[in-house]
Amino acid sequence: MRLLARLFSGLTLVLLIWAGWLMLVPQRPVLTPPPPDSAALTGPVDRIEIRKSARRMTVFRDGQPLKTYRIALGFAPVGDKRQQGDGKTPEGLFRVDRRNTASAYHLSLGLDYPRPQDRARAARQGVDPGGDIMIHGQPNQRPDGEVLDGDWTAGCIAIADPQIREVFAATAIGTPVEILP
Repeated sequence: MRLLARLFSGLTLVLLIWAGWLMLVPQRPVLTPPPPDSAALTGPVDRIEIRKSARRMTVFRDGQPLKTYRIALGFAPVGDKRQQGDGKTPEGLFRVDRRNTASAYHLSLGLDYPRPQDRARAARQGVDPGGDIMIHGQPNQRPDGEVLDGDWTAGCIAIADPQIREVFAATAIGTPVEILP
């Protein structure tokens, strides 16, 4: 009986030490490789559709889907963006209004958020609507091809670096971007 009690005490001690170690060691974000690339995107796109609930972005030409990408969203992805710092990705119809080759996230396509209606709503609520919503790659300090897992942006749409290079090359200023719940 004493042997069984010592064995149980020893296993309990090992389990407690292991649990304590897990709490003290900082957790790193999970890195996953991007999904295998399907056929390369060639030629211009004339519309981008983002489905937040599916974590997917599809590019279109002449009404036909050309390619779909896995995406990450703002850290609080459910619902429409209401104010600066809420971690939400806005919903609605936007346009690409700038292209940034010197982005902190590889490359980025800026969206015209906040729109006049977003500014008016924020003014009525006495809050800052936020801004600088982009479709962009991964943080520049990441090796090319590594992708942060989960929703981690401040409200932007993030894809893998090889994918943003492809989308960036095919997307002109003025391209409509529809972000759906």
